[in-house]
Amino acid sequence: MEVQWILVCHGLVTLLVLVSFLCGQWPIFDGTPIQRINHFLTFGAYDYFQRFVGFVFGARGTNAIASAEYFCCDRPNPILQIMYFAIVGGTYYLVATSSFRYIPGYYISEIHRYASLFAVGVGVLLFLLASFSDPGTVKADNVSLYLSAYPHDNIIYSEKDCSTCKIPKPARSKHCSICDRCVARFDHHCGWMNNCIGERNTRYFIAFLLWHTLLCIYGTVAIGLILAGQVKEFKVIDILTVYYGIDNSFRGLTPHVVQWLLGAYNTQILLMVFLAIVSLLLGGFFGYHAKLCLTNTTTNETFKWQDYISWQRKLNEARASSAALKASINGTDSERKPPESKWRAIFRRSPLKEVDVVVKNNMYNKGFFQNSLEVIVPLSTRQLASRTKSKSG
Repeated sequence: MEVQWILVCHGLVTLLVLVSFLCGQWPIFDGTPIQRINHFLTFGAYDYFQRFVGFVFGARGTNAIASAEYFCCDRPNPILQIMYFAIVGGTYYLVATSSFRYIPGYYISEIHRYASLFAVGVGVLLFLLASFSDPGTVKADNVSLYLSAYPHDNIIYSEKDCSTCKIPKPARSKHCSICDRCVARFDHHCGWMNNCIGERNTRYFIAFLLWHTLLCIYGTVAIGLILAGQVKEFKVIDILTVYYGIDNSFRGLTPHVVQWLLGAYNTQILLMVFLAIVSLLLGGFFGYHAKLCLTNTTTNETFKWQDYISWQRKLNEARASSAALKASINGTDSERKPPESKWRAIFRRSPLKEVDVVVKNNMYNKGFFQNSLEVIVPLSTRQLASRTKSKSG
């Protein structure tokens, strides 16, 4: 019984930490323990650790932490890539050693021994493609290709040179400070891939997210079928209903079946919960990036549009406020009007509410089909193919 309570507490704590880490900054959690846990996880713990090291080891310790932080966060490094292989390899090893002995089972066939290995292999292949393929590096010899593929919209992108690379900067590109290169259609720098996600490897990154989401769902369902087969094989429901007189209903049987599973198959239960949680996280991340692809927007552009819309809104509010102040001054200088009713003054529309709504005008959004095609077959690839064809012709 102690093991079961430990597993339940472990699951609740894991859920609390995940929700706090991922959602703690949402406005709905302002002033709640979830927001405080989020602050501790994202800032407080590291700050306290720095203070502790500085107190014990002095300046030498804090300099060592700064060097480690620079290596891990500001320069390309394979740490998260190694962690990916450790997580995938360790999870597959635990699943194989704890669950493959029950395959084939009552609800699962022997083919899943090999299908699971194939699925993991495809996931690793997509990871390698996203990690080591060129994201679309902009150089002096190919900058004209990207300049013609992505015109400037003169809203969030305007003609200018990269101050680091000293070459014209194509629209939608960004100089990555970690990789120290300009990347076409820059989305973000992914630490897990140790690579930028740009024009030429976004397709591999999206495929990686989708496949790993499905892989985790597959693992969750497969382990669930194994456990259901064990319940059937050992006639657990028959024993509970016939020998122990438990009511033959979902509500009556569920606590006892779960108790039996936690006692006999706690490793499989932990793996199933872990895979289910990871599938939810990856699924949400995939959904976010799929939406970006379907609207032909990047993560980098999302922040640019937020800054632009916020700046335009403030500018319009300042203009409206200035116009209202000028009208008020002109009103006092003109003939004195009868005093306005208090009720009318209360319900009078504020000049700031009449500010024009700032609309996001994304010229790169060409519709569902074209946007999807642009991710699958990048524009620069098509431009290069057409140039090669015209030269050969």
